[in-house]
Amino acid sequence: MRRVGQASRRPVAPAVGATALAVFVVLLAVAGRYGYHRDELYFLQAGRHLAWGYPDQPPLVPALARLASWIDADSLTVLRVPSALCAAAVVVVAALTARDLGARTSGQVLAACAAALDGTALGTGHLLSTATTNLLGWTVVTWLVVRLVKGAGLATWLALGAAAGISMLAHPLAAVLLVGCAASVLAVGPRSLLAPPGPVLAAGVAAVLALPYVVWQARHGFPQLDVASSVSGGGSTSSEPRALFLPLQVLQTGPFLAPVWIAGLVALWRDRSLRFLAVTYALLAAAFLVLGGKPYYLSGMYPLLFAAGAQPLLDAVRRRWVVPALLVLSLPVVYLTLPVVPFGAAGVPLAVNPDAAETIGWPGYVREVAEAYHAAPPGTVVLTQNYGEAGAVDRYGAALGLPRAYSGHNGYWYWGSPPESTSSVLAVGFDAPTLQRWFGTVRQVGELHNRWDVDGEEQGKPLWVCSSPREDWPSLWPQMARLA
Repeated sequence: MRRVGQASRRPVAPAVGATALAVFVVLLAVAGRYGYHRDELYFLQAGRHLAWGYPDQPPLVPALARLASWIDADSLTVLRVPSALCAAAVVVVAALTARDLGARTSGQVLAACAAALDGTALGTGHLLSTATTNLLGWTVVTWLVVRLVKGAGLATWLALGAAAGISMLAHPLAAVLLVGCAASVLAVGPRSLLAPPGPVLAAGVAAVLALPYVVWQARHGFPQLDVASSVSGGGSTSSEPRALFLPLQVLQTGPFLAPVWIAGLVALWRDRSLRFLAVTYALLAAAFLVLGGKPYYLSGMYPLLFAAGAQPLLDAVRRRWVVPALLVLSLPVVYLTLPVVPFGAAGVPLAVNPDAAETIGWPGYVREVAEAYHAAPPGTVVLTQNYGEAGAVDRYGAALGLPRAYSGHNGYWYWGSPPESTSSVLAVGFDAPTLQRWFGTVRQVGELHNRWDVDGEEQGKPLWVCSSPREDWPSLWPQMARLA
């Protein structure tokens, strides 16, 4: 593999830009279809409570939601533009990484196409999420690490620190990547990569950028650790059993792309100067598997592996049609991960991609909440079991005469409890035993149903009118806190 100075003089193939543009256009074209994801509804409200941190995330994504809301508060497409840009950028950086690893034009294009057809990249590129920004952050960080191995200078170390620091303001997993890389370098070399001053400067830049978030976490008792513990125990809606972690690496990226990234893993292992990156992948996979991390946590490594494997695979395959065939066979990922068909006919995509089901039905759910609310006693407040329900009420409820929602879930708990005078609540999504611990009277008044019978998390959730609180609200509210 060539040194970075030689490789970087080779221009990026025009087809790379065309591929990135195609990804952006497709994502933008479908951005307004279906509806908000529960996390997006939460980000919109977090953006209205701007802070340097939240119990479950750093500040960058809520700030992006706030910016999108300022541009056009009612546009789902505007909200999702940052994610589409991130996905397109991943395509370009994957090709740049391939170039700096010595790939010719064909290898650069294959790396770009593989990154474009990665199911996780497309799926997260459709939604505003911490996963999308984290994917771009890891892709940029690993590209810069490759450049450093190939001989780049101090400016690249500073860029690495900036990329890592900004990424940590989107998702704390960027720190895990850095630790994994450092541990792998210590284990298999080249240890000279850790010689000062470069790593010290990079760490300093990253620490300065991430410091406000760390300070917020410290001042609030590091709630992010409680959220991570809940995720490890399967408490998140996107958690998966540990037994599925490794199979989902193949399924989420796409089974027909597996030859590309496996070739990349082999190529990195065979190159002594880059072997630590293969070890980093294995180390992080083992850590996430043992600790119960979500399968997508490893997604940021795949653009690097696509880049490392593209040219070796092309050189190894004798029949030229094989690699294009793998890409063509990967095209159904667009149907499976993006809302390209009406959701009434999207049975297969919804089964394969449960996140899509969480973008359907929110306005109807809020109408059902409003009907129950207007039949409840005067002065009733809306209390929801999770931030998606609360975010939906706050997004759609005002037009239906609903007050703001309260919830003990994650950031919503920090935004305040119902007034102390509240004696009646309309509780959304709770089970009866939980409510009976807090209220003397608990009466079911309905259930949430979307008219398409899409089996999302909210389908069939009960609505309750609860009164006679067993304690005053300053005593009840701490009991309602839930970090997950």
